[in-house]
Amino acid sequence: MSTNGVREVEKTLDRISKLPDAVLIQILSLLPTKDAVASCVLSKRWRYLCNSIDNFHFDGCSYYNNVENFVFLVDHVLSHCTCSKIKKFQLILPYNSEWNFDLSISRWMNFAVERKVEDVLLCLCDDNFTFQLPISICTCSSLITLDWSCCAIDKESVIQWKSLKSLKLNYVFIDDDDLTKILSGCPALETLELSLFEGFRRLEITSSNLKRLSLGSYWWFYGRADEPLEIIAPYLQHLEISGDLDYLKCKLVNVSSLVTATLTFNITCITEIEGFAEEDGCRDYHQGFRNLVLDYLQKLSYATELTIGRWFAEVVFMLRLEGVSLPKLRCKCLTLEMYVTKNNLYEVASLLQNSPLLETLNIHLRARAFNDFRCQLELRYLAKERYINLQSWISNTVFPNLKNVTVDACIYECRKKWFGGGNDKLFELSVFLLKNATALKKFVIVSKRRICRECSESCVSQYLSGLAKKLLDSPRSSMKFVIIYQESALD
Repeated sequence: MSTNGVREVEKTLDRISKLPDAVLIQILSLLPTKDAVASCVLSKRWRYLCNSIDNFHFDGCSYYNNVENFVFLVDHVLSHCTCSKIKKFQLILPYNSEWNFDLSISRWMNFAVERKVEDVLLCLCDDNFTFQLPISICTCSSLITLDWSCCAIDKESVIQWKSLKSLKLNYVFIDDDDLTKILSGCPALETLELSLFEGFRRLEITSSNLKRLSLGSYWWFYGRADEPLEIIAPYLQHLEISGDLDYLKCKLVNVSSLVTATLTFNITCITEIEGFAEEDGCRDYHQGFRNLVLDYLQKLSYATELTIGRWFAEVVFMLRLEGVSLPKLRCKCLTLEMYVTKNNLYEVASLLQNSPLLETLNIHLRARAFNDFRCQLELRYLAKERYINLQSWISNTVFPNLKNVTVDACIYECRKKWFGGGNDKLFELSVFLLKNATALKKFVIVSKRRICRECSESCVSQYLSGLAKKLLDSPRSSMKFVIIYQESALD
C-alpha cells in the first residue's frame, strides 16, 4: 500500500475511533464475531470493546479441519463477554464426524440462555448429521426467534417458549407428538417455517396468533410418503408450500381465514422414482393429485392474493382439458411463476378465466430446470396445447377489473428456442389481454440483460423490447394504459 493509502486508512480509523463507545460496540455487533475480535488490534481503545457486543455470529464452515480452533474461539469470546443481555446468537457448527459437539453446544447455549438471548440460529454445515437440542434452550422464556437445522428434540424435553414469535425448522424429523408439543409450548407464535421436513402427518394449529405457515420441500429420507399431510389451521392468513414434495400430498382440511397463498411446489411422478414399466401406470397417481388441486382451488377461493407455480398451473390446464368445472376465485393479485416452453401459456389463460375480480397479474418467466422430469402421460396432455386456439379456449372472457400486468423474463437460453418459428405464445397472450382488459392502466415488460451463449447477442432483451413495440400497435379495449419496457443487469 502506498504512503498516501496508509495515511487515508489512518485518518479513517481516527475518525471512527472518535465515535462514542456505544456506537462502536453497535458496529462491532454487526460484524461476524471472528472479525469483531480481530478488530481489537486496531488500537488500545478497541482492545476491550468486543467484550461488550450483544450479537454473536460464529460461522464454523471454514473450520472443517480445525474444529479445536473453532471451539477455542467460541469459548474465548464467551468467557470474556461482559454484556448482560444477548440479542442474537448465531452458531453454525463445522462438520466433523469425529467430533462430538453435544457438551460444547450445551455450554454455549446455557451461556446465551442465562443472558436472556432473544434470537438464536443453530445449525450444522452438513445436513447428514443431527444433534440434540440443548435442554436449557427448551425452556428459554426470552426467545423471540429460533432457527434450527439438523436438531432433534428429546422425547422427555418440555417446550416452554412463551415469548417465541418465529420458529424455523430445517432438516428435521419430528413426529405428530413432537409437533403438538412444540406448538402447545409457543402460545405467542406468529410464524412457523418448516423446510426439508419428515415425520409428522397432521399439522393442527389452534392458536389465533399463528398467522403465517411455510412448508418447503419434503425430506423423504425415511421412505415413501403414502399418508397425506393434513393441515388444520382455521386462523391462518398466509400459507406457502414450495420446493419438491415428491409424493407427499398436503391436504388443506381447514384454512378458512387465508388471505394469501403461495403454491409453487413440485410433485414427482412415481415412474421416475419407482421405475414403473407400464406407460400409463401412473394414471391413478396423477388423478389423485388433480383431485387435490381441485380441492385447493375450492379451499382458496376466498384468498385475495395467490402465487401459483408451474406444476400447479399445468394441473389446472389438465383439469380444463377434461372438462372439469373450476371454482371462481376472488383473487385480486395473481402471480404466476412459470418455466418458458413453447406451449405453456394456456395454463395462465386457464387461471385467468376463473379470476373475474383480478386487478394485478404478474408473470415471471424462467428457463426450464434441467431436472424437470415429465412422464409420458403428462407430456401427452401438454402436447394438446399446440392445437388449441387461445380465443376459443377462453372465449367471451372479459377482465373488467384488471389494471396492471407485469411480464418479468429471466431466461438463460436462446430466445429462438422458445419464441421462434411462429410459435410466439407470449405475444398471443399479451394481445389477448390488451383486447379484453377494459380497465388496463399499465403493461410492464421487464428483462434481465445478458449475452446469449448460442447466438452471442442479447436475444431475450431484443425480443422483449420488440414485443413492447409490437403491442403499441395492437388492438386494445382500454385507451388509458401505458406500455413500459424495463431492462436491468442480472442480479
